[in-house]
Amino acid sequence: MTHRDTGIFTTHEDPYPVVATIAVLIRDGRILLVRRANPPDAGLWGFPGGKIERGESIEQAAMRELHEETGIVASAHRTFNAIDAFDVGDDGRLRHHFVLIAVLCTWRAGEPAAGDDALEAGYFDIQGLGDGRVPLSRNVAEVALQGADIFRAELAE
Repeated sequence: MTHRDTGIFTTHEDPYPVVATIAVLIRDGRILLVRRANPPDAGLWGFPGGKIERGESIEQAAMRELHEETGIVASAHRTFNAIDAFDVGDDGRLRHHFVLIAVLCTWRAGEPAAGDDALEAGYFDIQGLGDGRVPLSRNVAEVALQGADIFRAELAE
């Protein structure tokens, strides 16, 4: 086991970042979020998503995770952002480093119903996300606003 000081976190192993995807879905001017059941960010609201499986494209992973966590069927429009997510233990040590790739999605069918590792699923007003009333994972409000801007510019009818 190696020990490494990263400057921010101290780890006892040299873990590589895990690549994952988040599905950003806007419908009727509202953003789809799920309340996470598992760490990191258990209990907080964020985008449906998860690890990309071997041989799976970013877009395929986003569609699979979206369906598993919410029951919604969508198509991938395009990727538009990548975010670091650090899972840090109470002792300050890095447990996991995720790189979350945001995929803007278009709704095809279904209504949100929590599944897989989501406790709840539902649509939220995008403009109100940053007001602190909904406990959010880091960067959710910013990514939602960015996704909404792209949606309006490229997909709104």
